Amino acid sequence: MIYLDNAATTLKKPPEVAQAIVRALDSFGGVGRGVHAAALAADASVFEAREAVAVLLGVPSSSQVAFTSNATEALNTALAGLTTPGDHVVTTAASHNSILRPLYRLRDEGRISLSIAPIAQDGSLDYEAFEALLEPRASLVAVTHASNLTGDVYDVGRIARIAHRHQALCVVDAAQTAGAWPLSMQELGADVVCFTGHKGMFGPQGTGGLCVAKGVDVRPLKVGGSGTHSFDARHPEHMPERLEAGTLNAHGIAGLHAGVSFVLKTGVDAICRHDVSLAEAFRAGVQSIDGVSVLGGGADAHMGIVALNVAGIDSGELAYRLDSQFGICTRAGAHCAPLMHKALGTELRGAVRFSFSYFNTKEEVDRVIDAVAAVAGAL
Repeated sequence: MIYLDNAATTLKKPPEVAQAIVRALDSFGGVGRGVHAAALAADASVFEAREAVAVLLGVPSSSQVAFTSNATEALNTALAGLTTPGDHVVTTAASHNSILRPLYRLRDEGRISLSIAPIAQDGSLDYEAFEALLEPRASLVAVTHASNLTGDVYDVGRIARIAHRHQALCVVDAAQTAGAWPLSMQELGADVVCFTGHKGMFGPQGTGGLCVAKGVDVRPLKVGGSGTHSFDARHPEHMPERLEAGTLNAHGIAGLHAGVSFVLKTGVDAICRHDVSLAEAFRAGVQSIDGVSVLGGGADAHMGIVALNVAGIDSGELAYRLDSQFGICTRAGAHCAPLMHKALGTELRGAVRFSFSYFNTKEEVDRVIDAVAAVAGAL
């Protein structure tokens, strides 16, 4: 099997990730729920994971890292927690439904007005046109760092500067880039960075979080048990407990810590170079095949994701043939990115996405190019 669906979730992970989860299952009590050895072991593990994520994502203080179940929960928390009635929010057509649907709901409830900057057919964003949507007054900008469909990487540092010129906050969806692309919240100037653990960070599903800049107050999406201040009527206001109601997934976070440690040890730059080199080799190989059209590629940079279509075959059928005939795992369809597909003109047929990881090889790329050529040649 050749696994190229890493933009959905990484299948092949460092062996220490599973080892860490197994150890946690046999030794952890509840995080923040006791002073016995099992509870303290969980506390220490979560603290160490928080520290590692802060280093990876350029967060000045680990106390500003709050864990959630995934990037979707993190984005829901940030978008609901930073908006008030009457606010104007700006996003782009490259956004995943994890941004779009929370914003649509806030809009439909009458809490916000919403503007969506278009994406060109080559995947690029017009930053001046984007800035024009912030007039006369926007309170929040929410953007994806990289398209989960095409791998186009946007200049979120520039977007953050644009937002701040207009006194707006900037929320960044780093679901695709965290661990797979150099990213520093502090250097970018982002106010909130949302991440998931089960992609480039090589952690298990059910892990993720949001990094919140000092001085940015995100109202909690959930309140309840925190393990501290139990007699207070209100949830604790200090970070990270403010955004972490309920018992944390310490077992999963232990696995996430192992994944992040692997990324830090290997180096984000080295991982990024590897992924991008595979994607570039694949793109060059398939572009020479008759009937193949590669999507996007017009943004500022491009990470290890390539989306394409083959003339004369539905994207779902292409993905099925690649799997059933060649053992190649890809992702076909709409990819939870409806506006991006409309921008690219693929809303009816979808596309097939090939997403690369540090554990993929050049030999696999060559085999996949041959497989695409075989399917296209058989039509």
